[in-house]
Amino acid sequence: MLSEPPAGSSASSACGGANVFRKDCPSRRVLEMLAEKWALMLMHLLAEGPRRTSQLRRAIEGVSEKMLIQTLRRLERAGFVERHAFAEVPPRVEYRLTELGLSLGETIKPLDTWIERHLADVQAAQARFDAK
Repeated sequence: MLSEPPAGSSASSACGGANVFRKDCPSRRVLEMLAEKWALMLMHLLAEGPRRTSQLRRAIEGVSEKMLIQTLRRLERAGFVERHAFAEVPPRVEYRLTELGLSLGETIKPLDTWIERHLADVQAAQARFDAK
């Protein structure tokens, strides 16, 4: 979870300027949160447009309801995602990226594309390594 900077200071001044390589810098917490597989997948899907919880769960095979909601809450707390609850029966909730989230989503999508494009290369490298 992201830690709060000390009262009266900004996150970057708390560690002498944002630096993900410093263990005490809040930027490391942001990197750790975004490096979670569910966070990356959610950011990619939400970069394509708003989604309901059930749509997200169906799109991401293997994610539990608990992990989905926990990850969405962390992303919401960090300002990447916004939750909109509609006053309907039955209740309906939709998630979408904020402006900040959209800027990050456009960075994550190429990473996913690269992984898909180079999966065979990675698997071949793993097989060569394992054969040694």
